[in-house]
Amino acid sequence: MTAAAALAAASRALVVLVLVAVVVADDGWWFLAFSFSFLAGEGGCGLCTGEQRFRGVWFDGISILLVLQVLPFLEPFHLCANVGALHSGSTLLEIKKSFRNVDNVLYDWAGADYCSWRGVLCDNVTFAVAALNLSGLNLGGEISPAVGRLKNLVSMDLELNGLSGQIPDEIGDCSSLKTVDLSFNSLDGDIPFSVSKLKHLESLILKNNELIGVIPSTLSQLPNLKILDLAQNKLSGEIPRLIYWNEVLQYLGLRGNNLEGSLSPDICQLTGLWYFDVKNNSLTGPIPETIGNCTSFQVLDLSYNKFSGSIPFNIGFLQVATLSLQGNMFTGPIPSVIGLMQALAVLDLSYNQLSGSIPSILGNLTYTEKLYMQGNNLTGPIPPELGNMSTLHYLELNDNQLSGFIPPELGKLTGLFDLNLANNQLEGPIPENISSCVNLNSFNAYGNRLNGTIPPSLHKLESMTYLNLSSNFLRGTIPIELSRINNLDTLDLSCNMITGPIPSAIGSLEHLLRLNLSKNGLVGFIPAEVGNLRSIMEIDMSRNHLGGLIPQELGMLQNLILLKLENNNITGDVSSLMNCFSLNILNVSYNSLAGVVPTENNFSRFLPDSFLGNPELCGYWIGSSCRSSGHQQKPLISKAAILGIAVGGLVILLMILAAVCRPHSPPVFKDVSISKPVSNAPPKLVILHMNLSLMVYEDIMTMTENLSEKYIIGYGASSTVYKCISKNRKPVAIKKLYAHYPHSFKEFETELETVGSIKHRNLVSLQGYSLSPVGNLLFYDYMENGSLWDVLHEGPTKKKKLDWATRLRIALGAAQGLAYLHHDCSPRIIHRDVKSKNILLDMDYEAHLTDFGIAKSLCVSKTHTSTYVMGTIGYIDPEYARTSRLNEKSDVYSYGIVLLELLTGKKPVDNECNLHHLILSKTANNAVMETVDPDIADTCKDLGEVKKVFQLALLCTKRQPSDRPTMHEVVRVLDCLVHPDPPLKSAQQLAMPQAPTVPSYINEYVSLRGTSVLSCANSSCTSDAELFLKFGEVISQNTE
Repeated sequence: MTAAAALAAASRALVVLVLVAVVVADDGWWFLAFSFSFLAGEGGCGLCTGEQRFRGVWFDGISILLVLQVLPFLEPFHLCANVGALHSGSTLLEIKKSFRNVDNVLYDWAGADYCSWRGVLCDNVTFAVAALNLSGLNLGGEISPAVGRLKNLVSMDLELNGLSGQIPDEIGDCSSLKTVDLSFNSLDGDIPFSVSKLKHLESLILKNNELIGVIPSTLSQLPNLKILDLAQNKLSGEIPRLIYWNEVLQYLGLRGNNLEGSLSPDICQLTGLWYFDVKNNSLTGPIPETIGNCTSFQVLDLSYNKFSGSIPFNIGFLQVATLSLQGNMFTGPIPSVIGLMQALAVLDLSYNQLSGSIPSILGNLTYTEKLYMQGNNLTGPIPPELGNMSTLHYLELNDNQLSGFIPPELGKLTGLFDLNLANNQLEGPIPENISSCVNLNSFNAYGNRLNGTIPPSLHKLESMTYLNLSSNFLRGTIPIELSRINNLDTLDLSCNMITGPIPSAIGSLEHLLRLNLSKNGLVGFIPAEVGNLRSIMEIDMSRNHLGGLIPQELGMLQNLILLKLENNNITGDVSSLMNCFSLNILNVSYNSLAGVVPTENNFSRFLPDSFLGNPELCGYWIGSSCRSSGHQQKPLISKAAILGIAVGGLVILLMILAAVCRPHSPPVFKDVSISKPVSNAPPKLVILHMNLSLMVYEDIMTMTENLSEKYIIGYGASSTVYKCISKNRKPVAIKKLYAHYPHSFKEFETELETVGSIKHRNLVSLQGYSLSPVGNLLFYDYMENGSLWDVLHEGPTKKKKLDWATRLRIALGAAQGLAYLHHDCSPRIIHRDVKSKNILLDMDYEAHLTDFGIAKSLCVSKTHTSTYVMGTIGYIDPEYARTSRLNEKSDVYSYGIVLLELLTGKKPVDNECNLHHLILSKTANNAVMETVDPDIADTCKDLGEVKKVFQLALLCTKRQPSDRPTMHEVVRVLDCLVHPDPPLKSAQQLAMPQAPTVPSYINEYVSLRGTSVLSCANSSCTSDAELFLKFGEVISQNTE
């Protein structure tokens, strides 16, 4: 037998072995028989001689015998594969036992096919568990030590699950692990040293837990570690010096711990590191002189530590995009070499003890967007060269000792968004060129020595929302042009030398929240147009020379919280303020007011100090002239006057009797304008639906004791709401309108009848109305659980902690009601005031939209324009502030704010915090999930749903109306979340995708931007989810 023949026979035998292995695994013995016949028969040697064929058959026979000998040994491998499968399944079930899994999100973890279980990904060949992705499922419980048995596990993601306890030491037995993400849990204890056994580990993310102890120095033994994120824990001790020698490490996040010690000079041995963040620790000492060698750094954040010394010159050799040194104790001058760091996008040197002047070379930083230098001891002028920083958006120089003029060159910064020069020693006039910063949103020059007049050209800053020029030496009058800055929400001109009257045009600043004109020399009257500031929360006009009466229109300001008018010459009484139900702080002391301070409408909550210095004003407090005895006082009315009044009264009585006794015909009732009430017009009661058992007007008055205060259940911007029990014992909500409508009864009735005809399960039905020249009443279905605002924000009065499922249903119900108004009513109806106070909840917490339809119907082909300010602050579409035009997309914006309320439990505007702005800033910092209401985190089955609703809310609140979805599209997406189809059981649909190669810290907010928004099984739901596609990315474009 030749060597070649032997080799051929051996090759055929090897082929047979492989075939047998495949066949045994698949139970395909027929294929084995075919293979034998092929190798042993004619097909194996078609051109051989007889002797060669005999030898081939002989050698093939030997091959077959060899295979038959091996077969008994192959079957155990098949059995081992089955045993391994059973082992992995039982391990996963043991891991499941350690989770609380209260919401049963792992309901499909049963049966033999563990590779199809939720979050489990298996190797396609060995069927070993390769990835475990259970992020955002709110599993609770602990991490089982059994996880160490998953030897082939490559990726483990348990982020956002509320897990507690310690990280098990057995995690070190998962020798194949490459990525571990246990972030956003409540894990405690030390970081186990066994992690250093994971030689293949590339990413270790443990941020936002409660881990304690030191950072194990053995982490430096991980040769492939690229990402180490231990931020927001309770770690202590020093940063292990050996970590600095990991040349592979790219990302080191240590912010928000209790780390001490100093930065090692070895820091630049991290030659591959681009992200270094130790913000919010207790690190001390200087920045190492070797810092200039860290040429790979792109982000360097040393803020809020205890670093000291001067900023080293070598720092200028860095090519970082972000350099943040704020909140330390750095001293000395700002190195001029920083002006050569052309890659800088963010430079933050704020809140240190830096001194000297601002280097003019910083003007070379033409790519810098944010420059923060506030809170130092900087002196000298503001360099005009800063006007060359063409991409600058934020310039914060406040709280220094800067002097000189405001350079006119700053007017070249057309992209500037925020300019803060407060608390310096700047002087001279405000340059006219500032009005060229057309995108300026906030201008704060408080606490300087500025003089001259307020430039009228500031009205060109149409995007301005905040203007503070207080505590300067400004003179002249308030320019009437300021009333053209339509978006202004804060105007503070206090503590200046401004004279003249308050311009009545100030009433056109319809979005103003705070108005402070105190401590000036203003004269004249408080203009009645101030009553048009329907969003206003604070008014301070104290310490001026104002006179006249308190305008009645101030009583219409339902959002007013603070009113200070002290130290003026105001006359009259304070009765006009009785309807300011939100008023918490009132000071009208030291004026010339007279009369009696009322006690109605909770007016007695104000302290007596609020009314001091008004000799003719008396009230409810002890010592008031209202309470003093009048025995020794002179009579207020003479006897002659009393006699005259008596005679006059007698004459009037005789005239009345004569008129009554005169024969007359029945009165003829006419359509009378509400603006001209006629005393003999009878109240008209109209019942629109038979389930309202109020038959006559007198019934209403009897059941509510003439609308007594004890029946009041709420106040609105235009009405007071009472609860009335009808004859059939069914509660009814009665809304008494504050003001008469400026059109005829007939027109108003037509609108009411239109609204009454609208029926939908998610709209509050108008049951009836009563109109008269002396008062208008509307009757609605009573909702047992009040408004969504009450449930979310009223603290102790909350009737229920809303779980996630209930919040989703409320969101869907409100969306369905609004979609009906927009798309199914004819004519279509725009609500104009969508807010949580106008979403009422019935006994089952079903949402019902109210306050729609009155004077708000639109023709299909037209868009309504109105000078009346519609909406509520915090919910108002910014596009409406610019154009005063409303359409359906304005309602969509307001609805998006309601979604944010449901997600966070926060008010749209709370003190000076704007919820929408907060969410945008958190989104930009990849921290939007930090704002989720704890009640949601405790009850949500899948926090991925929360992210999707965040995405929907941000779509609804896009700045451009055309980028927002319609309410029909909103309904479809929410309906898919509330009513998902049961998941399909095929492995293909349940298997998780492969572990990503992109580091998860980069993808932290990508989940809010993906195109595959929902994971519904049915095709129709998927197509609904694709509605998002035409709106583009949410996060990156939302602030445009």
